[in-house]
Parts: sequence; C-alpha cells; structure tokens
Amino acid sequence: MELRFKNVSKKYGEVFAVNDVSYSMETGVYGLLGVNGAGKTTLMTMLCAVTRPTTGEITWDGNDIFKLGERYRDLLGYLPQNFGFYPDLSVSDYMMYIASIKGIRPAAAKKRLKELLEMVGLSKYRDRKMKALSGGMARRVGIAQAMLNDPKILVLDEPTAGLDPSERIRFRNLISELAADRLVLLSTHIVSDVEFIAEQIILMKAGKFFFTGTSDELIAGMEADVWNCKVFGNKVNEYMQKYPVGNVKHVSGGVELRILSKTPPSENAVREVPALEDAFLLYFGEKAGDEDAEI
Repeated sequence: MELRFKNVSKKYGEVFAVNDVSYSMETGVYGLLGVNGAGKTTLMTMLCAVTRPTTGEITWDGNDIFKLGERYRDLLGYLPQNFGFYPDLSVSDYMMYIASIKGIRPAAAKKRLKELLEMVGLSKYRDRKMKALSGGMARRVGIAQAMLNDPKILVLDEPTAGLDPSERIRFRNLISELAADRLVLLSTHIVSDVEFIAEQIILMKAGKFFFTGTSDELIAGMEADVWNCKVFGNKVNEYMQKYPVGNVKHVSGGVELRILSKTPPSENAVREVPALEDAFLLYFGEKAGDEDAEI
C-alpha cells in the first residue's frame, strides 16, 4: 500500500499553508515534526480528504483519494488535535455513536468496542461520562474511536498535547503496537513523541518538507556539534544570545549549558552525543515545544 503526495499545495489567499509537497508513505510510523504554523494540520486535513489541495494530487495505491470517496474514508482513522464529544455520553455510548457514524453494525461495533477499550486500558471506565475523564483518558478514547473501523491509515494530530509524561509514554507505546500492519502519520511539535517510534522523520517548515529520512540520518547531517559547558550564572544570557542552547541546568558553582556549535564554545566544553531534539533546535531555532523541557 502507498499513500503519495504529488506536488501538493494549499493556498489561502496569498499565503501557502502547504507549498509543493511531494512524498510517498507505506506501512510504519512517520513522524511529522514542525513548530506551530508549519502547515502540519493543513496537510493532514487534505490527507483525510477534509479539504482539497489548491494544486497537486494525493493518491492511495495510484488512485486519487477524492475520486475514491467513501472507499478511501473507510480506510482512515483520524484523531484531530481537538476532537469533539458529547460530555454527558458515557465512554461506551460515545464509541457506539461514532461507530454508527462510520456505518459499523451494532453487533460488530459492540465487539470492537470491547477489544479497543481493553487495548487502551479503559474497560473499567466504559460507563464513566466523557466529561469526567482526565485529559489522558480522553485522548485514549480518541485513539480508540479512530481505530473503530480497523483503519489502514491512522492519522494523529498532536495526540499527546496536554498529557503528562507518563500518559505520553503510554500513548507512544500504544502507537508502536498499532503500527505493525498500518500506516501511522503522527504530527507533533514534541520531539520525544517520535524519537523512538518513528521509522521516518519529516521536518516541515513554512509549508515545505525540508528533510525526510531516519532519525539517525537527520542527526548525522547536523552541521554543528553538541557541547556541554559550565559557565557562571551571569554569563548565561551572553551564551544564549550567541548560540542555540538546548538545555540549562543549575549545578554547584554555576550553570551547565547544552550548546550547538561548530567549534567548542568554551575551554571547558565537552562534546556530547547528539539527539533528535538537538537537530530540531538546530533546524527550527527554538525548543521543540515540550512543556517538560528544562528551558
């Protein structure tokens, strides 16, 4: 199976939200990384056939997805960044409601509901009202509803937004399990969401893909080294203005900085092993948007 973008652009007025994107995806997890406003959500709404490209074509196994219509939508599972639900419905009632919208027969829906709630760890909460769920639990319901039709294409837009670190880890592990026999596109600005589970990384900026490849390839292509150096507290701002700084840690006798630079930023600088977040910082010029980061 193949999902392909062919010179896809989406223009709003004079602004390109997506600008001449071409790419091909098959089975596995694809991590779409970019800061807010990069064009990720626009790309995903086109992939889900919600909006049409201004120019270009999106195909599934060689067929235009908009011409496939319902046949294509039957292959899709979608978790938007902010998915709506009726707050007074129970988890099971909400899931059955979504199943009816997707055209799944009640008997099959009930069986699938049981399987999915077990998969996301919510079996004992099936009768709890949606409004009474924690943020993490609600996102787990979101992934369950996206899986109701056993989709071949699973699209997740900022799936861990607002989750605490333990819920984020649980979510990543779940996505890894789901990717065994389907295409999963995970859009995020939180690097840790895709660092260990995505086979392919896509960096998107200003509506364009400017890197596609593995995490190792992205890190190997960095045009800077990663350094750890200890400085006095009154020097921190000076270093932050001069270099991309990925981490600030107060230690005894000063402050440790994780710095990106082609040359050692100080005499005591020690070279560190680069990580995906360092590459994100280098290419986007800012932190990855992870509220759990130290800077």
